[in-house]
Amino acid sequence: MMNHIVEQIKLTQYSHGAGCGCKISPAILDSILGHVAKDTTKYSSLLVGNAQRDDAAVMDLGDGTAIISTTDFFMPIVDDPETFGRIAATNAISDIYAMGGTPLMAVAILGWPVSVLNPEIAGRVVNGAQLTCIEAGIPLAGGHSIDSPEPIFGLAVTGRVDIRNIKKNGGAKPGDLIFLTKPLGIGILTTAEKKGIINVGDAEKAVRVMTRLNKVGKQLGKITGVSAMTDVTGFGLAGHLLEMCQASETSAVIYYNDLPVIDKSVHFYISQGCIPGGTNRNYDSYGIKLTLVTDEQRFIMCDPQTSGGLLIAVSPDSKSEVQDLLKAEGLWFEPIGKMEDLKDKTIRVC
Repeated sequence: MMNHIVEQIKLTQYSHGAGCGCKISPAILDSILGHVAKDTTKYSSLLVGNAQRDDAAVMDLGDGTAIISTTDFFMPIVDDPETFGRIAATNAISDIYAMGGTPLMAVAILGWPVSVLNPEIAGRVVNGAQLTCIEAGIPLAGGHSIDSPEPIFGLAVTGRVDIRNIKKNGGAKPGDLIFLTKPLGIGILTTAEKKGIINVGDAEKAVRVMTRLNKVGKQLGKITGVSAMTDVTGFGLAGHLLEMCQASETSAVIYYNDLPVIDKSVHFYISQGCIPGGTNRNYDSYGIKLTLVTDEQRFIMCDPQTSGGLLIAVSPDSKSEVQDLLKAEGLWFEPIGKMEDLKDKTIRVC
């Protein structure tokens, strides 16, 4: 009987948010971080800290390499426990790849409503994460757990990188081409799943995107012409591109018709009102800095992604090298826009 109960559980009904869509909005985060000191002069070995909201912290080891440290966790975005664990682990490890690094090990972060959900289900979540760690070639070496009102899971991940290969979210230059390695629409599809109107095949496509490791970041880190790199998660393409522009003191133009989406059905689900709450929070936070033409552009540009792709600024001289690498990995390899000189409206969609 107990195994039957475990099999029928729907994790998403036990949390008020889902995946990276439950991130605190950019506007509220601004308020929080406004009280956090950004002075790193006391720590000369700290190469990347909290000054530019990069994907991870980086500390110089003094031998030409550096340690990368990051953490990420969220509430269930799917009902299946193993799949939730795989998605959460893929998302957390991505920060290491986004810095151009190689992951070394991970430890788990688990919050579980033990009086409501059987601990065996939590074990399946952790097992899913371990499978992803094995795929990434790292151990899930430990962790910490608490009794919490809602299920929460993620990882703290340690990585390593040659200092010369570190990629930050700043450093892009006017004229750089913009690439995105994974298609958009995760928030829209998972909202359709919550509403119970998603096609099974579309749900499976979303899971495949969310569980694909951004391993290509290790190779991209070795390309000098990659000026800046980050990954796209809860703030949506527009939010993370905006962070890149702010850190680089540039603006950007996005070619909307060149944006990859998981499936053309994404547009159907938009017409059915499958817009995540995080989309509106994102737009309310940074919409004043965007030039958009249609509501659909807003829904796609601000859609919160969970375990999304790498967002890359590339010198035109390195276009072919980056495209060849992305194509060989089976990733989206056409530019979606370019960087421009700084303007009043930071991101222009055309």
